[in-house]
Amino acid sequence: MAKKIYFAGSIRGGRVDAELYRRMIEYMQRNHVVLTEHVGKSNLSLVEQGRERDARIYDQDTAWLRESDVLIGECTCQSLGVGYELAYAEAHGIPCHIFYDKTKTQLSAMLTGNPYFHIHPYASEEEIYPQLDEILSC
Repeated sequence: MAKKIYFAGSIRGGRVDAELYRRMIEYMQRNHVVLTEHVGKSNLSLVEQGRERDARIYDQDTAWLRESDVLIGECTCQSLGVGYELAYAEAHGIPCHIFYDKTKTQLSAMLTGNPYFHIHPYASEEEIYPQLDEILSC
């Protein structure tokens, strides 16, 4: 059965991994619905949109989170927004899987020390996809 996936990746915190996000999203979309497919697009605005516009983004993102079956986060590029999304998902009982390139960064102890989060370190992109298959087949 197709799952609804909330994909979390850095937007305003940095877009160095945007192409990886795109590839991960396309891979998951083969059999599932990615509610936040826009995170993989290269033309996203990186600047604040004003309080009113940002409030609409918040409302939409939290609605997608509540609708999702699972959160898949790519956290190599640190992001306050992704951290917030992870905490929001945890508070709402949404399973969370965090991927990060262990050759480029270390995760915060607030993530690695929290048993709620499933942590998936990788050293090459090829390691990601079998793990996604396992997560999404449950």
